[in-house]
Amino acid sequence: MIKFTPILLAILYGLAMYRFSAWRTARELDARSTELADAKLKALMDRMAAALDLPRIRVNIYEIDPVNGLAAPDGRIFITRGFYNKFRSGEVTDEEMASVIAHEMGHVALGHSRRRMIDFSGQNALRTALAMVLGRFIPGVGVWIAGMLTTLLAARLSRSDEYEADAYAAALLTKAGIGLAPQISLFEKLESLTQQNGGTAPAWLLSHPKTDDRIAALKALEAKWVAPD
Repeated sequence: MIKFTPILLAILYGLAMYRFSAWRTARELDARSTELADAKLKALMDRMAAALDLPRIRVNIYEIDPVNGLAAPDGRIFITRGFYNKFRSGEVTDEEMASVIAHEMGHVALGHSRRRMIDFSGQNALRTALAMVLGRFIPGVGVWIAGMLTTLLAARLSRSDEYEADAYAAALLTKAGIGLAPQISLFEKLESLTQQNGGTAPAWLLSHPKTDDRIAALKALEAKWVAPD
């Protein structure tokens, strides 16, 4: 039992850190966000709500400059002020912005935030176990290798979530009569939009699939859905 104690402690630590992070994120979002009020976007959100038999879809604006969307652990959906400003300036269309909202709704509907809690604690335990094993054979370097392997695993799980949320958004946009074209066109310009301020891609892009791969997956879905019987 004693030999498993570090792993059990790692799991508990992961759960505690996730809950603390979720609490801190909720406080930050409460302090720096307001409900989105935009007539053009509301019309599209109402169409998506009708497709899901929901009374309404609420979206909030998070007052930060980076271009991003966010599904909070408590199920709320946010777009950043930086993203909304791209829409207001005409760099992003209303239907492209709707595709972002649909994507974040996918994360909520598919339970990715809840799964993150399990993944985080599991990865923490795996890192500890690997460090213990590898540390015996490769002192010093074993801990570094364990961290690298668990980081690669986390990135792979994150990319899987993104593909799932993309597919959910594609289905919702199709059902709402918006279609996949705005989702694809946004991906085609997304990296340019996110790099305009600093010249480098934001860190969150590193845990996302390659843009070309996401576009290819969407086009494959579109071809499947419109293929004749």
